[in-house]
Amino acid sequence: MRPMRSLLAGAFAAMLSAAPAMAADEPIMPNMGWSFDKLFGTFDTASLQRGFLVYSSVCANCHSMQYLHYRDLEGIGLSAEAIKAFAAGVTVPSGTDDSGVPKDGPATPASQFKSPFINDKAARSANGGALPPDLSLIVNAREGGADYIYGIITGFTKAPTGFKMQDGMNYNKMFPGHQIAMPQPLQDGSVEYTDGTNTSIDQEARDVVTFLAWAANPELVERKQIGVRAILFLVFMTGITYAVKRRLWADVEH
Repeated sequence: MRPMRSLLAGAFAAMLSAAPAMAADEPIMPNMGWSFDKLFGTFDTASLQRGFLVYSSVCANCHSMQYLHYRDLEGIGLSAEAIKAFAAGVTVPSGTDDSGVPKDGPATPASQFKSPFINDKAARSANGGALPPDLSLIVNAREGGADYIYGIITGFTKAPTGFKMQDGMNYNKMFPGHQIAMPQPLQDGSVEYTDGTNTSIDQEARDVVTFLAWAANPELVERKQIGVRAILFLVFMTGITYAVKRRLWADVEH
């Protein structure tokens, strides 16, 4: 019985000693205070458009957004003419010719965002076996949402001394286990903003995460507005109900 107690005590002590190390290894989630997270929050249109530029210039080389169509870009403030012009510069599968051979043609506003690879096998082959996730709903699909995605994008750094890296992996302080197949996607000056905004990694990350948050929740602002109206209506009706009750029962003896 005593050996068993000693074994359990030793295991418990080991767990206690490992707890501080595990806590120290836990990544700290950034708190960016996004404009769209607030109760009456909205999306910054300029940031949305800059974020789309970052996505289309950098992220779209590996990541698809299969649930978006080019016409959806009206939601970030692009005009119908600008959307049509952008889509026309993208080549997508366009049915078959008279001989039944598949052909490509310019996209239209009704086209889905073009995927960088024809299928998952091609995507894995081009990325050392790793499958780049679709970004359409990535903000909703990851715990921590926009803060987590921002943390991943900006979390690339040199691995600590003694940390053993697997072949083809990159160190990221936010990613669970700290080893991620994706190389650092953004650099200072990765894109050129036409509005003169500074193109630091931090700014590019903020903008592209704002765009991804919109892509996952394009109805967010409208939903919040409906919620506010519903609350105001309920408050108003509560007041009316109370006033009616007071009037009806005013002459009743209690």
